Amino acid sequence: MDPIIQHASPVALQQGEAPPALETIDVRKSLPFARGMVEILHGVTLRVASGEFVALVGPSGSGKSTLLGVIAGLDAPTSGKVLIDRTDITRMSESRLAAVRNQKIGMVFQSFNLIPALTAQENVEAPLYVGRREGKPARRARAALELVGLGARARNRPNQLSGGEQQRVAIARALATNPAIVIMDEPTGNLDQRNGDALLQLIRELRAATGTTFLIATHDQRVASAADRTLSIVDGVLDGRVMA
Repeated sequence: MDPIIQHASPVALQQGEAPPALETIDVRKSLPFARGMVEILHGVTLRVASGEFVALVGPSGSGKSTLLGVIAGLDAPTSGKVLIDRTDITRMSESRLAAVRNQKIGMVFQSFNLIPALTAQENVEAPLYVGRREGKPARRARAALELVGLGARARNRPNQLSGGEQQRVAIARALATNPAIVIMDEPTGNLDQRNGDALLQLIRELRAATGTTFLIATHDQRVASAADRTLSIVDGVLDGRVMA
């Protein structure tokens, strides 16, 4: 296997030896509304070990998307800390934060966010031209596409791919940078049941083969059932009872 993926082994995870890929400490987030500042996140503390597959569930308006944005460095918490791969991203300059996002965080959006004019391989290559990495971008991109089963579709543009294939390209793009954690927001939301099931199988295979860490926000009970752990957030409060 190409060395684009280098994470904790499943054995290390099972033995409790895996280091944390993500930690949040008393994270709070307030936003302005007509009636004044409203706290959206209420002291969220969590830990995700390297190699874990964790599902984050909660009703609409529960704070899932806000928490994902803070964890991904797309938004700053009002207070508290976020550590990615033991690096505190909470008070970084925007330029430094952008570099950390590129190096340590893989994001897969519900809408895929592929660039229509680029081929699948070019979409995966795009973030690889920022910062320094081992290996040529084209080689890393091709390896990531092979990893998700799309090596034969590397020259196709997004409009020539099915929804499930576009999702796989987005996952390959997230994996190609060898991030500490891959964050996915409702990954099955735009997929039919067959493609949704195939995506879950792919995530399980990637986690088993590479030790990639996944944090997935979802309404889909199939996703929650496939995860190692399920965390529940309601009204901005993370449920202290971690569901198996």
